[in-house]
Amino acid sequence: MDKNAFAKVPPMGWNSYDYYDTTVNEAQVRANAEYMAEHLKDFGWEYIVVDIQWYAHKAGSMRDKHQYIPFSKLEMDEYSRLLPDPERFPSSKDGAGFKPLADYIHSLGLKFGIHIMRGIPRIAAHNHSAVKGCAATADEIAIPNSICWWNPDMYGVTDTPQGQAYYDSIFELYARWGVDFIKCDDICRLDQPSARYETEMLAKAIQKSGRPMVLSLSPGPAKIDWAWHYETYANMWRITDDFWDNWKLLKDMFHRCEIWQRHVSEGCYPDCDMLPLGYLGKGFGEERTTRFTKEEQRTMITMWCLFGSPLMLGCEMTKLDDWTLSLLTNKEVLSMLTPKCVPRQICLDENKAVWTAHNEETSRSYLALFNLSDEASYVSVVWEKLQMDEAPHRLVELWSGETVCTDTAATLSVSLPPHGCIVYKW
Repeated sequence: MDKNAFAKVPPMGWNSYDYYDTTVNEAQVRANAEYMAEHLKDFGWEYIVVDIQWYAHKAGSMRDKHQYIPFSKLEMDEYSRLLPDPERFPSSKDGAGFKPLADYIHSLGLKFGIHIMRGIPRIAAHNHSAVKGCAATADEIAIPNSICWWNPDMYGVTDTPQGQAYYDSIFELYARWGVDFIKCDDICRLDQPSARYETEMLAKAIQKSGRPMVLSLSPGPAKIDWAWHYETYANMWRITDDFWDNWKLLKDMFHRCEIWQRHVSEGCYPDCDMLPLGYLGKGFGEERTTRFTKEEQRTMITMWCLFGSPLMLGCEMTKLDDWTLSLLTNKEVLSMLTPKCVPRQICLDENKAVWTAHNEETSRSYLALFNLSDEASYVSVVWEKLQMDEAPHRLVELWSGETVCTDTAATLSVSLPPHGCIVYKW
């Protein structure tokens, strides 16, 4: 299988983390999937991803003290493989795992994904549990000092045939369930030396499973000098730590996209992280609406699409208002989200950013102007800097649909509100 064929365009979907944290249950996943199928599927949104600790009993019940409860009970089979918590995911009982939920999501015309942590469960190592496909037990392939500093669930795995057998076994299980998307955590930024070869082991296991599964690596920031490694073995890799609804983080993303702009290609996507829109934070104990202004939300969507980042919603979709839904269903803006549309930064400073993109397949060109300052300001671009002999005679703004005649002026100058943007096509 060609792993780059698993995602010919940047994946678009929903992830449970930003709203539910560790607490999401089956009914909530189904409700969000139903909303996506009805309102977003026709615009390219298709992945439903269950994020962290779907295997942990009583997850979120001690949120005032721990995000991840130390030494909590984990649902696991006889081969050291984690299973869904049957209390939160009742259809998983009697060994069914996530297959019934995945089947339901597939019936809606959508795709199903799960979050996993790098490695093998610590409790499996402590109990000397079996590993399917080899004679070794979990303690023999676990690396005791290869641990995640923020999550207590796993040990890293040895780079051995027995270690590979463990990864092969969990992906054989995921293929049987019908998983289409894997978000692997504690691996992207290479905190542990084993993360490099464990990424390779994940890729090998997916190939051996016989089922196409998009491989997404978290958390960031990814290391630019290891770009070749991410591109070889993964489909997505986070270029930032967890991204939230904070202007400072959004402004910083322009620098990150500058670094990674030449590494977007079919099946290989530097990932700007989830879109913190709508209602967020219920699982963290603070349900609220996004802190981004409407201008900042347009800026975020424009930049993610123009750059070619995957789009993953983190909100409770059933609570989306009409204005937010309009952001997510603008076909003109979403048309930039393809590796055929090659992005290029023209300028970046404290107050502004200018990006272009050109789609060689459609011959369509795009120009985005961003006001990064805290005051209303003009942002200008000289057409000559775009390597054009003259300005196009007619521009169409993608958010408003308005047409602008340039009269072939040498410079385009636009007044933008604080943190606002405008994006044209011709």
